[in-house]
Amino acid sequence: MATPHSAVGSPAAPIAPAAVKILIAGGFGVGKTTLVGSVSEVTPLRTEEYLTRASVGVDDLAGIDQKTTTTVALDFGRITISPELVLYLFGTPGQERFWFMWNDLVNGALGGIVIADTRRLETSFASIDFFESRGIPFVVAINCFHNTNTRTPDEIRAALDLDPQVPMLLGDVRERAFGRDLLLALVDHLMDLAATPAG
Repeated sequence: MATPHSAVGSPAAPIAPAAVKILIAGGFGVGKTTLVGSVSEVTPLRTEEYLTRASVGVDDLAGIDQKTTTTVALDFGRITISPELVLYLFGTPGQERFWFMWNDLVNGALGGIVIADTRRLETSFASIDFFESRGIPFVVAINCFHNTNTRTPDEIRAALDLDPQVPMLLGDVRERAFGRDLLLALVDHLMDLAATPAG
């Protein structure tokens, strides 16, 4: 005999979606905060502060001299890929003096996105090394919002010394569609790696 608290005949409890943590890294001023803001379905959490005289001689503003703010801790956003999958986005601070925070932010991350600016490709080397040294899969986003990219994808890949299997996409991180494509490329990359037998 069923009791008043019996689950017999009641609808099944909804299954919580899988949560995936994604780390977004790159040099100072490449567009990390912009990417999180363009794709997040919630108002992103930002920890931006105005650049002050104290940063003169510390932060390299070459090529980004119009930049007035900087992330000092992290950016956070969320996007639902499907009812079964939700991505949580964590943007890292770009200045070298804040890199110590990356070690905390990377905990639990399944994958990453490295944003690169062709005007200053060298600012992306540390992010690529960071993911490679920890064995964390990543994709590379070449941010072309400044419309000054004169390099071919092959030239960029060679300059960044990327492994052939690392996906690389060119686009404008201000555009939600490009951010979506980046995230889907990363999810596909993670699934491909998971399906590949360990050798």
